[in-house]
Amino acid sequence: MSTQLVKFKRVAIFLATISTASISAMAYADWSIKGLGTLEGRPTIPTDINDSGQVTGYSFLSNIVVPFHAFVTGPDGIGITDLGTLKGEETSGRAINGSGQVTGYDDLGHGFITGPIGMGLTELGTLDGAVYTFADDINNSGRVVGTSHILSHSGHFGDTVTRAFITGPNGIGITDLGTLGGDSSGAVGINDSGQVAGVSYIAGDGFTKHAFITGPNGIGMTDLGALGSGGSSGVADINNFGQLVGQSDFAGTPFTHSFITGPNGIGMTDLGTLGGGWSWASSINDSGEVVGLAETADGGFHSFIFSHGGMTDLSLLAPVVAAGWTNLVVSSINNNGQMVGHGFHNSSDEGFLLSYTPDTVFDPKPIYIPPVPEPETYLMLLGGLGLIGYLARRRKGMVI
Repeated sequence: MSTQLVKFKRVAIFLATISTASISAMAYADWSIKGLGTLEGRPTIPTDINDSGQVTGYSFLSNIVVPFHAFVTGPDGIGITDLGTLKGEETSGRAINGSGQVTGYDDLGHGFITGPIGMGLTELGTLDGAVYTFADDINNSGRVVGTSHILSHSGHFGDTVTRAFITGPNGIGITDLGTLGGDSSGAVGINDSGQVAGVSYIAGDGFTKHAFITGPNGIGMTDLGALGSGGSSGVADINNFGQLVGQSDFAGTPFTHSFITGPNGIGMTDLGTLGGGWSWASSINDSGEVVGLAETADGGFHSFIFSHGGMTDLSLLAPVVAAGWTNLVVSSINNNGQMVGHGFHNSSDEGFLLSYTPDTVFDPKPIYIPPVPEPETYLMLLGGLGLIGYLARRRKGMVI
């Protein structure tokens, strides 16, 4: 064999190796996932992400007497900083705005707001008679919304009702938003025009709750109803166009389905599931992309993104599987395709940042609405509610 031919074969093999590696890299180029690190080597649970990729949430500590502290990261989830405490021993970050202001609450039920980039914790005001104040979201003006537990007419400490509230810019002042006619309400989301999303008991009914939206600056309250007549609905997030996402009873079934509304809360569309009976939405961005958790056809629970007309199963993405991540629970998505949540990785629960690039090609499943089950199957279906309740409690949201 000539020297030239040998050289040619070596070059061909080298180029083929490069080509194969490039194809492999390109297959993963559109999606990526990375761990967010921890404060003291124990699980970190992210709850929200802003458009710079700064993340907040709570991270468990090595001291079992003080389980967790709120944290904030730098842009793109790099680095992690302990936000410390307010009046209690534990803090939880619930939301972060564009300047890095974080809101949340401590273990004694005191709501807080920080300065830019998570600097310093300042206690929020309280409604008259309030014994606990839980802050859940913040907009780019620093207006905070959440839920206050206030003493009922009996005056007994353990006898309280809840009220949705809104603050002024930078957390100053606090206003009761009222209810839909029932005893209690709570707020979980606010956009930059001050439209608030929350849930309230309805008039004349002690157990049915409906999602609501307010007008700008928290004025007024509109009942969004539910996917099925007579059912309850809840809400998880609102974007700057007034689109809300949440979950609703599904008419005639024990199922709960995620939904999305149109601008200003108009209409309610069932987002379906990943083949099973249940789904829950947890966050929406300004493009109308929704993330959440849904049941699969085999009874598992996988995280999803609703985009390009259907659901994509995030738990089955090639980079996620290749990196060894399982049991993903996505809590928030920003306007740049970055998502945060937590999952099982390297034998422990860990926070993650999952991202896609602008040229990512989506191939979602069409909306799947499961058929209404026969009544005799309800008991079997309800047997899974314990697991469902556990999963729901770990997502961003509020129950009144």
